[in-house]
Amino acid sequence: MTNAAPPAPVSPQPSAHEAGVPAASSGAALHVQHVAWDDPRALELRARMDAEMNERYSDPHVVEDPAVTAARDDALRVHPEQVHATVLVTDDAGRAVAHAVLRDLDGEWEVKRVIVDSTERGRGLGRVLMAEVEAVARAGGAPRLILQTGDRQPEAVRLYERVGYRPIPTYEPYVEALPNSICFEKVLVAL
Repeated sequence: MTNAAPPAPVSPQPSAHEAGVPAASSGAALHVQHVAWDDPRALELRARMDAEMNERYSDPHVVEDPAVTAARDDALRVHPEQVHATVLVTDDAGRAVAHAVLRDLDGEWEVKRVIVDSTERGRGLGRVLMAEVEAVARAGGAPRLILQTGDRQPEAVRLYERVGYRPIPTYEPYVEALPNSICFEKVLVAL
């Protein structure tokens, strides 16, 4: 699968949900954009997320078996050809302050890599991101969204529960690779 749009041009591409985006902590207006998976701003936010997750989940007193590390990294890896959409929330200068991805996981629509810049947290941007990925998934005909988070991310769990996600059993590829997973679904189409 490819992204919903080519790399973002200099001027923002607002989404239909932009009216619900609060101003940045700097007072600047915020915009929802669909960008390429390899957009430099998306890459930078994902790198910050990786650093934060490594800090949350690493134990400096434990040397992890390289096979365990490799299995976890493989389970978490998103391949660009799987990406349905990469969504950013940006300020007027184009600085990315929030990020989420929709990917195809064996025919399921999975939400991945949800992050809000630490300076912008607690202001509803997670809800804006989730509303946008849900709109994209609905437009693409997805019957539901699934996602995985970890047991050391209580703020993520709260966000997902608040926007209507319900717990489901841990699904592959996370069952053995990430035993501390907490998985969710949100049904988008009434059956």
